[in-house]
Amino acid sequence: MAHLVRIWDLPTRVFHWLLALLLVAQFVTANIGGNAMLWHMRCGYGVFALLLFRLVWGLVGGRWSRFASFLFSPRAVWRYAGGRMDEPAGHSPLGALSVFALLTALALQVGTGLFSDDEIAFSGPLTALVSSERVAQATWFHSEIGKVLVLALVVLHVLAIAYYTRRRGKPLARAMISGDKLLGAPAAPSGDDARSRALAVVLLLACAAAVAWVVGLGR
Repeated sequence: MAHLVRIWDLPTRVFHWLLALLLVAQFVTANIGGNAMLWHMRCGYGVFALLLFRLVWGLVGGRWSRFASFLFSPRAVWRYAGGRMDEPAGHSPLGALSVFALLTALALQVGTGLFSDDEIAFSGPLTALVSSERVAQATWFHSEIGKVLVLALVVLHVLAIAYYTRRRGKPLARAMISGDKLLGAPAAPSGDDARSRALAVVLLLACAAAVAWVVGLGR
């Protein structure tokens, strides 16, 4: 008997799709260059706020959005990769690795972007706080390493979703839209009521304020 269970709360779903839109905007504006870099920077601030929000929401959000629900041991990852572990209700061990890798790569990209300066059309808001050597290092990583790493992880993420959807009959993208997954066994749902959604709004606003404060440090 199949069980329809709320796995992804609304704040997590909104985070996911907003992040996807901002990343597309960042890649487009970075390739256009020139005046578009102003929007590249603004989108970067948006990614920064979303990352802070996800960090906090990973501690207080819905059951399956919390980091504790998808912290797997190396042995669990190995067993899952070998087909010797049942499919979890939330993130799988390989999916969890993908999430942590992408969040880490984005954090590095945002962090180095704050200190980057291409000496043409873009200067990060915190470049005045560090030496020119540090600015050069941050710029090199942001433009040469970080963007390639993020793009590679995003492509792997999309390919994994396509694989699970086509080959294993698990519509992961649909679940991230509706929030519900069809499971073979009962599972505790994520809390997704008006109270948790209101808390998410407050936290997101607080994260946006924190980003504004950080950006203002270089003025």
